Amino acid sequence: MASSTAHPETHDGPHARDVARRLLDSSATLSYDPATEVDWETPLDKDFHGASPEWSTLYGTAYWREMTDAQRKELTRQEAASVASTGIWFEMILQQLVLRDIYAKDPTQPGFQWALTEIADECRHSIMFARGARKLGAPAYRPHRIAVELGRAFKTIAFGEAAYAAILVAEEVLDVMQRDWMRDERVVPFVRTINNIHVVEESRHMKFAREETRRRLARAGRLRREIHAVVIAIASYVIVTSMVNEDVYENAGLDRKRAVREARANEHHKSLMRSSCAGLMEFLASAGLLTRPALAFYKRAHLI
Repeated sequence: MASSTAHPETHDGPHARDVARRLLDSSATLSYDPATEVDWETPLDKDFHGASPEWSTLYGTAYWREMTDAQRKELTRQEAASVASTGIWFEMILQQLVLRDIYAKDPTQPGFQWALTEIADECRHSIMFARGARKLGAPAYRPHRIAVELGRAFKTIAFGEAAYAAILVAEEVLDVMQRDWMRDERVVPFVRTINNIHVVEESRHMKFAREETRRRLARAGRLRREIHAVVIAIASYVIVTSMVNEDVYENAGLDRKRAVREARANEHHKSLMRSSCAGLMEFLASAGLLTRPALAFYKRAHLI
């Protein structure tokens, strides 16, 4: 994000500073400590799902209909843990993007202080997700090596709207599914608490990411906008396709090859992803980031 650091915080304008102040006030008023808010002590109750079953990658398939209730619950627990692990991976990228963006800026400004607050939130969220995945009885799911290396490159070179819009995509997709999970009484209570904490605190992060995306685009030329539209779309594709690791099926006691095949062809899940991303796609379109090359990646990821 070297290019964005050339613009000192004082150039952000009164609106950006006002947004940062409001977010700081909101954080001071409503934030959680997962170490004390989440019930880590009660043993895992396997009578519950790990996520709303409708969000399972196999829901609605022939395989899902053949599975026992216990298998379905185990699969949703493994899938929830995989989503959490992917969240940790991207939150680590996010923290580095934000730190690079504020490097050498004025620490007395509210924008700088909000950025550090967001990083602190993400650190707590990552620990919370890690403990949650372990309690769900899942291994450490990691993205494929190519996704890890692409993430390494992205966190090193991304700047401006490319960084903040990609942050927004990851947070928006998680937000929609977690809003369903946190209200669903079929989901194990400690996971519902985790999702509630994440939804409340990420709502501030998403507001900031939207504001920053618009602000950075205001000074972007056509070529930069065209290039960044594709970069954001590729990042979105990698994030979304990395959310559920294929190992979840084997760890849930299922036939891996059959499960992967049916999950990839699952029209219910594709439709759910498209409908949940409608608001996000509307924002990207309003920002001029849904170019024809970018659309190809969003369609391939079933986000539009």
